[in-house]
Amino acid sequence: MNQPRPYIIGETNWAHVRSVKYEVAVLPWGATEAHNYHLPYETDNIQLNCLAAESARIAWHGGAKVGILPCVPFGVNTGQLDIPFCINMNPTTQTAVLADVIGSLSHQGIFKLIVLNGHGGNNFRQQLRELQARFPEVFLCTVDWFGMINPADIFDDPGDHADEVETSLMLQIAPDLVAGLEEAGDGSTNRSRIKAIREGWAWAQRDWLKATNDTGSGDPSKATADKGKELIETLSEKLAAFYIELAESDLSDLYETKND
Repeated sequence: MNQPRPYIIGETNWAHVRSVKYEVAVLPWGATEAHNYHLPYETDNIQLNCLAAESARIAWHGGAKVGILPCVPFGVNTGQLDIPFCINMNPTTQTAVLADVIGSLSHQGIFKLIVLNGHGGNNFRQQLRELQARFPEVFLCTVDWFGMINPADIFDDPGDHADEVETSLMLQIAPDLVAGLEEAGDGSTNRSRIKAIREGWAWAQRDWLKATNDTGSGDPSKATADKGKELIETLSEKLAAFYIELAESDLSDLYETKND
């Protein structure tokens, strides 16, 4: 029987928790949505749980007392409401959930929180701006794992949803949940007719069933488990270093001065 991992709060128990002074809490936040024809709806959450656990394992053995909270499985999916079982959680609801989590941690003396985001529709910066003013004693930050490195360093043709990147991760983490790549759509997308949006300096939410042809965005055909393994290792090491640095940081002295 596997031993509970002390850095995974959902696995550990009160006897252990009360004996440890946790320094950093990490809240993984994903989504439940369609991922082309070959990946499961929980792809974002499966990836996040793996990445959170591996990065926390490295940080824990590096001396950082980090606690990974259970993943929030629903994200902002307002552009996919017409796809069955794509579950939407509005940003206002996310803010309310975050406020309750932060309030709980603050009351318990845990003053550093990282929201680890695994879904492109989530954007926690504005929520954290609002909540930082309500909870000034807690250090709040967010990380989008998909923005941590340049995917072209590992992948041949990265997209942004159910693509070579996500398919490679799932082939490494949960291959039994990945249908054969011959069943996958090609992940082709349909460009906006509006020039400013095509050029990227104007933004509008995509209507997912019109903007994509199989709910994917990016060709998954070159995905391999080896690429997924390399990405997990790269991201986990980088996140773990962040956890360790944050755990060691003095919240009253976070900024360099001219005298440093």
